[in-house]
Amino acid sequence: MKTSLNVIRAEHRALAAIIHGLHYLVEQIRKGGPKPDFKVFRAMVYYIDTFPEKLHHPKEDRYLFRMLHERTQEANSVLESLEAQHIRGAALIRELEQALLRWEAGGDAFFPEFVRQVEHYSDFHWKHMREEEDFVLPLAERVLTAEDWKEIDAAFAGNADPLVGNDLQKDFNKLFSQIVSLAPPPIGVGPEPAG
Repeated sequence: MKTSLNVIRAEHRALAAIIHGLHYLVEQIRKGGPKPDFKVFRAMVYYIDTFPEKLHHPKEDRYLFRMLHERTQEANSVLESLEAQHIRGAALIRELEQALLRWEAGGDAFFPEFVRQVEHYSDFHWKHMREEEDFVLPLAERVLTAEDWKEIDAAFAGNADPLVGNDLQKDFNKLFSQIVSLAPPPIGVGPEPAG
């Protein structure tokens, strides 16, 4: 297995865990459960915003997708769609952030809009990750050369080990740990919400 594929899949799992946790907290509130501190929501939305935009998607576009475009025409429409989704995802994150700010500043009347944005972003991102993992990664394994993988692996290698990785990766690992410590069980180890 290529180093970069392991990193991409691990990053997908980390991002999916945050999105799942956000969705779980929203569902608990919708069912009448207590509302966790907004710090949890802010940290989760911040992670969703910065991790894909600063670390994950740029490397997919710049290395994996570029090399697939060079090696085969088979994936052009899918890759173009995924690249457009990277841009669309950034806009959806802005909408999610705005909905969170409105809810926090304006009160519970704005909670339904936040729920809608969480669901919209979750649906969008699950489909996006599935398309990458079910089509793009297997295609890459089939058509990319050993030299292609050396370059791709080198680009993603800094992501793989948080102890030797770059400062940005260390920041994301720290933020992920912070989210786990803030979020209530069962998605984290933070305090139970008062309620």
